[in-house]
Amino acid sequence: MLLITLISSVLIALVSILHFQYESQEYHKERLLRKEEQIKQHMEYVLETTPHPLITGNLESIFENKIFEISDIHNLEIDIYDLNGRLIINSKGKRIKGQITINLADNLLQQLKNSESKRLIGEGESSGDTYNFSYSYLMDHIENKPIGILRLPYKQDDSYYKEEVENFLTIFGAVYIGMFTLAIWLAFYLSRYITKSLETISHHMAETSFTEKNKKLDLVTHSAEIDQLIGSYNLMIDELEESANKLAQSERESAWREMAKQVAHEIKNPLTPMRLTVQSFEMRFNPEDPNIKTKVVDFSKTLIQQIDTMSAVATAFSNFASMPAQQNETLNVVDVVKLALDIFNEDYIEYFPSTKEIITKIDRTQLIRVITNLVKNAIQAIPDEQMDKKVWVSVKKEQNQTIISVKDNGKGIAEVDFDRVFEPKFTTKTSGMGLGLAIIKNIIENYHGNITFESKLNKGTTFKVILPIINQ
Repeated sequence: MLLITLISSVLIALVSILHFQYESQEYHKERLLRKEEQIKQHMEYVLETTPHPLITGNLESIFENKIFEISDIHNLEIDIYDLNGRLIINSKGKRIKGQITINLADNLLQQLKNSESKRLIGEGESSGDTYNFSYSYLMDHIENKPIGILRLPYKQDDSYYKEEVENFLTIFGAVYIGMFTLAIWLAFYLSRYITKSLETISHHMAETSFTEKNKKLDLVTHSAEIDQLIGSYNLMIDELEESANKLAQSERESAWREMAKQVAHEIKNPLTPMRLTVQSFEMRFNPEDPNIKTKVVDFSKTLIQQIDTMSAVATAFSNFASMPAQQNETLNVVDVVKLALDIFNEDYIEYFPSTKEIITKIDRTQLIRVITNLVKNAIQAIPDEQMDKKVWVSVKKEQNQTIISVKDNGKGIAEVDFDRVFEPKFTTKTSGMGLGLAIIKNIIENYHGNITFESKLNKGTTFKVILPIINQ
């Protein structure tokens, strides 16, 4: 819009200047024509009243004195040439015999001769100034033939034209500056009005999340295109929410189906030996056997062991499916971690607190569960045949966070399994359901914390728990 305003203003100025020039030229041509007509009428009157024959040779005698009178009356220099372009007489003064004068050019004489109006206007110099000259024939109207050539010089006065152009450009420049200033303001306002709506839409689109509730745009711009874009965005939000709900439901159903398969598999494992044990005991049962009590005790131990296995499976599944409500209390994390480590009998577990107390509000039971699960995993990650076994547990405070690290020198985790470590039912052990890390990750995230790990094969693994310190 600014470019169009600029170009149009420049074009208007150029066209206006050209128009002034054209009007000025037309004005001077008409004025010269009027002067020429007046002078020719005066000279024709002289020709009609002269007693001399109307021939070219008598022109000097006819206008010898009259040419000065006519020049003074019309305030214009007059030159009379013969038909060959030689100067006969002019109004400046009498021509001195033998004086050399400038003759009319042959091409000018030819152009005048070929002109339909028998009149020609051209440029030339006189006394060092540039003039427009009017060339026309002096006619013998009785014989209807030319007897001489009349030349009238006319100097254009462009001062009035230049003043008019300057006044016009001054006024036009003031109007143009005002229009251009208004155009700049209007362009800025319109662009801000349009981009503000687009920025709002862009901001909402950038915040669009597949996992969270998205807000619709409640914006009316009175622009059909932008309103259509807003409508499309709101429709997309509805479709996205519907798709997210379907996906979440599908994922939940899939997860529970997989979990049910895993639980069923873990329960079936102890049922088979239990069945075989009962069948074997039934076939070999003899009340009169002197070792019957010992066999019954062994039989009971076998059943109880398998029942405990199924109970552990059920307990793990229950803990994962339904976490108990948090019972937050103000406690010292350093002491709770030490308390959690006291249940382990391994003498290679070492505890390194960097401070005596870190006070925060947290569920004691859940914190102990996190520590015991991580330490238990660290112990199990060390092969039985390894001689030098180490588990390091450290607690420190950084800014407003508690950092708990559990490090072992076990067999480590393969890099291909890094993305699956916290997945439910994933485990590298031969026993267990692989729910421990998933459970403690859930606990930590409920407190807006984070758990990470670093691991190298055959060198060990370090789990780091970061929990915000809650004072209220």
